[in-house]
Amino acid sequence: MAQRPSVKGVADIVALIDGMRTVTGRARITWYLAFGGLFLDAYANAALSAGLGPMTDQMHLSSTQISVLTATAPFLAILFNPVGGWLATRIGRVPPLLIAKVFAVAGALLAAFSGDFTTVWLGRVLVGVAYGVDFAVAMALLAEYTPKASSGRLNLWQAVWYCATTGNLVLALGFYQLDVGQDIWRWSLGSAGVIAAVLLVLQWLFLVESPAWLASKGRLEDAVRSLRRIYGIDAVAAPDAGAAGEHTAAPAVGLRDAGLLFKGAYLPRTVLSSVISLGQGLQYFAVGWYLPVISLTIFGESFEKATIGSMVFNAVGIVGGLASAWCGRRMGLRLSSAWGFGGVCVALVLMGLTFGKAPLVVAFCLPVLFILCHSAGPGANGKSIAALSYSSDVRALGTGVTGMVGSFGSVIGLYVFPQIKDALGLAHTFLVLAVVPLLGMLTCLAVKWDPTRTDASPDDEQPDEQGPALPGSSPAAAPAR
Repeated sequence: MAQRPSVKGVADIVALIDGMRTVTGRARITWYLAFGGLFLDAYANAALSAGLGPMTDQMHLSSTQISVLTATAPFLAILFNPVGGWLATRIGRVPPLLIAKVFAVAGALLAAFSGDFTTVWLGRVLVGVAYGVDFAVAMALLAEYTPKASSGRLNLWQAVWYCATTGNLVLALGFYQLDVGQDIWRWSLGSAGVIAAVLLVLQWLFLVESPAWLASKGRLEDAVRSLRRIYGIDAVAAPDAGAAGEHTAAPAVGLRDAGLLFKGAYLPRTVLSSVISLGQGLQYFAVGWYLPVISLTIFGESFEKATIGSMVFNAVGIVGGLASAWCGRRMGLRLSSAWGFGGVCVALVLMGLTFGKAPLVVAFCLPVLFILCHSAGPGANGKSIAALSYSSDVRALGTGVTGMVGSFGSVIGLYVFPQIKDALGLAHTFLVLAVVPLLGMLTCLAVKWDPTRTDASPDDEQPDEQGPALPGSSPAAAPAR
């Protein structure tokens, strides 16, 4: 009879998970359910975009009110990404995800049944809170669910994002065919609430707490129980005897400890993931804002043709998102980000030089090049690098800070570049924006860290290699994955 593996701490949990090589069985269900929250985040953003025109006509919204609505969710995410990371560090990975779904349901229903701008905005506030919390925590949980050999699968979140956006466009087109009129925006926003409610039930039933987080809190019995439920690994808890004969949990990490991310070996990792996240958010939301304009130019002025055109562009994003896992595996996350930024830079320069003058084929291919390079490279990699670069005690905080920086880029893209467009015109706006991916590419080439190109896990590093130890931690305590 084979001897049951013993678990003395987080390092043993990580070793057992990494030994699985791939995500199978019950683990695959929980893995995709965690991804479901990212699908919802993208869907909720697309739901507003698809119905914004009819909403504007029905409620007679001003340009300022439109700007406030579109930027509310990413702005709230700036605040609640680190809050989500803090919650995940304190109370576990799963409870914040469930809380986020409750906010998402409430926000979608409030907006869908609203009769004035203020109520719609309050609904988007709740959606923004859900978006900020969910994205930070889901990536941390996925990293701890995933064996190291399959870490490239984290990049699939980008394909999930575009699938959600395309799905919402398909649904909007279906609502349009049902002749719901200007109320189409209510159906679009309300459908996000239905998805959130279904996810809330499924995640409550099937999500299992991260074994690594449980072990980091000294709850080894619960950790091995989670291992058994997720992976079918039959391990036994065997805590080391401490000075008092008891296992000592890792010290709690709070928002006040965010400075740890900018010290020691963590500094270049935080810089790299933050720059990639900032750059991709800024370039996507700046150019994404004009994709409907480009779509109308290419496919015609009707709602159906413009929607189908946007679906075509998003389909390219799905292809790029799926390719990002392959690119990350072949080149590493850092270099695939550099190449992606480079392709985006070339696409933006050509769009700026030829906008309004190029043949339709060229006008179509350049946005395709932009989306493909974005989604296959930096669009996915910023959050993946963050999730893989930190140990468990600061991972959720690290992904939260990176998500906050990315949301800041989204707000800049939504607010600043429309102003540049009004001052310089659309063509020159593309040329100005090309500076963003250029700086992103140079940063990726300058910072050499890549979690997929090192044999050492953050959990295996010694405290003096990763920066200052946490307050109250022991040098002998290995940081958790």
